[in-house]
Amino acid sequence: MSTPDLPRKVGQGGALLLSFNGAVGAAVFALPATLAASVGGFAPWLFPLAGLVMLVIALPFARAAASMPGHGGPALYGAAFGRLAGFELGWIYYVARTAALAANVHVLVDYLLRWAGAEPSPVVRSALIVAIIGLLALANIAGMSRALRLLGGLTVLKTLPLVAIALLALLSLPLAPVGPPPPLEPLQASLLLVFYAFVGFENAAVTAGETRGAERVIPRALLLTLLSIVLLYFVVQLAFLAAAPDVAEGDKAPLLALGAALFGPPGAFLILLAAVTSLLGNLHGNLAATPRVTYALAKRGDLPALFGTVHPRFESPHASILFMALFASALALTGGFTWLAVMSVLARLFVYAVTIAAWLRGGERGGGEQLLGLSAILLCAVVASQASLDSWLTLGLLALAGAVLFLVAGRAAQHPVEGGEQR
Repeated sequence: MSTPDLPRKVGQGGALLLSFNGAVGAAVFALPATLAASVGGFAPWLFPLAGLVMLVIALPFARAAASMPGHGGPALYGAAFGRLAGFELGWIYYVARTAALAANVHVLVDYLLRWAGAEPSPVVRSALIVAIIGLLALANIAGMSRALRLLGGLTVLKTLPLVAIALLALLSLPLAPVGPPPPLEPLQASLLLVFYAFVGFENAAVTAGETRGAERVIPRALLLTLLSIVLLYFVVQLAFLAAAPDVAEGDKAPLLALGAALFGPPGAFLILLAAVTSLLGNLHGNLAATPRVTYALAKRGDLPALFGTVHPRFESPHASILFMALFASALALTGGFTWLAVMSVLARLFVYAVTIAAWLRGGERGGGEQLLGLSAILLCAVVASQASLDSWLTLGLLALAGAVLFLVAGRAAQHPVEGGEQR
C-alpha cells in the first residue's frame, strides 16, 4: 500500500532556520579554549579563513542543491552515479548528521552539569543524553510546522544572549593582541575542528522536497548561513580571548568563564541560557531534517519500507525520526565530543565532494563552473586527509552497515509479503 508524501510547508524563513541551526550548535561553546590553547591570538582568524574555504565548497554545493530539489538532499544527488552510490552517499550523510547530534548532546550535558555543580556521573550523563534526544524526537514527530515554530523561538533565545555578551566584552575590555599564524601542523589540526563550526549549513537542502520554491530558497539560505557563522564565531572567539584567556584547554564549558568574567553568576547564567537554547536548536533542527534522508531512501526502495511511513495525524516520518534518535543515543553513549565531531566532518566532506561531482557530471558546465567545482573537490580531499585512520575505519564500518540495510531492502522488494505490493 502506498504512503502519503510529505507536504511543502517550508518557506525562506524555515529554510534559513534549518540551515543556521544545523550549523550553529556545539562548536561555539566547546571550541574557544581548545583553539586558544592551540593557536593563541590567531584563533579568531581561523573562522574567516575556514569560511573562505567553505565558501568555495558551498557555492557549487548550493548550485547542485538548486538543480536537484527533492526529498533527502545527498540521497538524491549521489544517484547520478548509480543506485548503490546514491544510497551510500545518502547513508554517509545520515551518519555524519547523526554523529553531529551525538557530539552536540555531549556539550549540552556538560554545560548543564557544570552549572548545576553536579558530579559527571556516567549514569547521570547517560540518562540526560537519552532523555534529551527522546524528548526532541517526540517534538519532531508532532509535525514540521510545529517543529519550525519551536526552532524559531530557540534561535532567538540562543543568538541574542551570546551576541550581547560577546559585544559587551569587546566594548568593555582591551582586545587581546592578534597572534602570528601558527606552525602548519597545529594549524591543520585546528582547521579540521573549526570546520565543525560550518558543517550543517546544508541542512536546508535535505528538506527541499518540503520547500516552496526550493531552487531559489535553498542557495540563499546556505550562503546567508555561512556569512552568519563567520561573523558570530569570530566575535565570540575575540571576546573569549579578551575576557577569559587563561581558561584551561580541557574545560568542557569554556564560555561560562566568559560570562562570569563580565557579570559574575548572572553572566554565567546568560551564557548557560544561550548554550542550552543553541544546542537544543541545533539538535532539534538536526532531528527535523535528517530523518528525511532515510525517508527518501525508503521511498526509493533502498531501505526497508518502515523508514518511509508517514504518521497519519502529524504528517511526519515518525519511524525515521525514532530510528535516528536511537542511533544517535547509541553513538553518544559510546563516543566523546571530539571523536564524534571529527567523524562528522570527515563524512560531510565526502558528501560535499561527491555532490559537487554529480553536479559537474549532470550537464554542460562552463570553464568557470568546472574550475570552481574541481577546486571545491580538491579542498574537501585536503581537509579530509587530516582525519585519523580510526575515523576513516569507523566511517567505513558504518557505510558497510548501511549496505547491509540496502541488501535487506532489495530482498524484501524481490520477495514481498503475501498480499502486499511489489515495489
